[in-house]
Amino acid sequence: MTRRPAVSTDTMTQTTTQDILQHTEAGVCTLTFNRVGKKNSITTAMYAALADALQAAAQDDGVRAVVLQGDVTVFSAGNDISDFLQQPAATQDSPVYRFLHAIARFPKPLIAAVCGPAVGIGTTMLLHCDLVYAGDNAMFSLPFVNLGLCPEAGSSLLLPRLMGHQRAAEALLLGEPFMAEAALEVGLVNRVVPPTECNAIAQAQAKKLAAKPLASLVETKRLMKLGQEGQVIERMAEEGASFGHMLREPAARKKVFEQIAAQVLKERPVIYLYHRNWLWAYNAKLAGVRNVPDGLLRLTGLKLQ
Repeated sequence: MTRRPAVSTDTMTQTTTQDILQHTEAGVCTLTFNRVGKKNSITTAMYAALADALQAAAQDDGVRAVVLQGDVTVFSAGNDISDFLQQPAATQDSPVYRFLHAIARFPKPLIAAVCGPAVGIGTTMLLHCDLVYAGDNAMFSLPFVNLGLCPEAGSSLLLPRLMGHQRAAEALLLGEPFMAEAALEVGLVNRVVPPTECNAIAQAQAKKLAAKPLASLVETKRLMKLGQEGQVIERMAEEGASFGHMLREPAARKKVFEQIAAQVLKERPVIYLYHRNWLWAYNAKLAGVRNVPDGLLRLTGLKLQ
C-alpha cells in the first residue's frame, strides 16, 4: 500500500505537490484534492500532477480503477484565480489541457466522490467520469457566462447530451448552482449519500470494479464511448480558443477582477499581479493600490470606496 504526493513533470522542471495526494491499494488509485484551506481550488501544478497520475494509471496494469475525491466539505472551487492569471493555459501542451485530454481519454473506470461545492472544472470534470457519488451537501455550479467566459472541458457538447438542451442551457446560460438531488435527477450523479459516507461508497464501488477482468472493463468503456472521443477533444480545442479570447475581453477581466477584489476584502493579503491593465481600469474604485517599480501591482489592505 502506498500513499504519496503526485509528481508533476513538464518540459522544464519536476514539481512535487502535496495538494494532490495519490494512494494506490488493491487495484484502486485514489487522487485526493488536498488544498482544503483554498477550497481545493486547482493550480497549474495540481493540473500537471493530475495529468501525470492519470497517464501513469492508464499504463499501469496494476491499476484497474481511479477515484477522484475531495474533502467532506468541498470538492473543488475550480481554478485558482491568482495562479491562473500568472500561468494562463496558452497551448495544448499546458498542464490544464494535458489534464483535460487525460481525463477524456482515460480507458479504465473513473469514479468521483463529490461533497460540498463543485465549481467550474469541479463540475465539468465529472462529465468524463463513469460513476459519480455525491454527498447530500454537494452543490454544482457552472458560472462561465457570469464571468464573461464560455464553457470548457467539452461541457458544451457533453452537458446537452446528458441533460437535454433546455436543462443544459439553464445550467450553462444562467450559471445558477444546483444541488445534489437535481444532479441526480438529470443523470450527472449516480447516487446521493451522506457526506461522511461518500468517499467510502466510491471506494467500495471502485473495489468491485477492480475485481473484474480489466480487459472487459476497458473494452466495454471503449464501446460505450465509441466515436465520442474525437468529438470531445475537438470541442475542447474550440472551447479553449474561445475561452482564451474571451478571457482578454473587458467583461471577463472585470468579473475576474471582482473575484480577486472580493478575496482581498475578505482575507486582506498582499497580492502581486502581473496583469497591470486588469486592475488599472478599476483603480478609481479601490483604495490601497500601489504601483511598484518592478512592474507589478502590489495590493495590500484594499477596500472599496
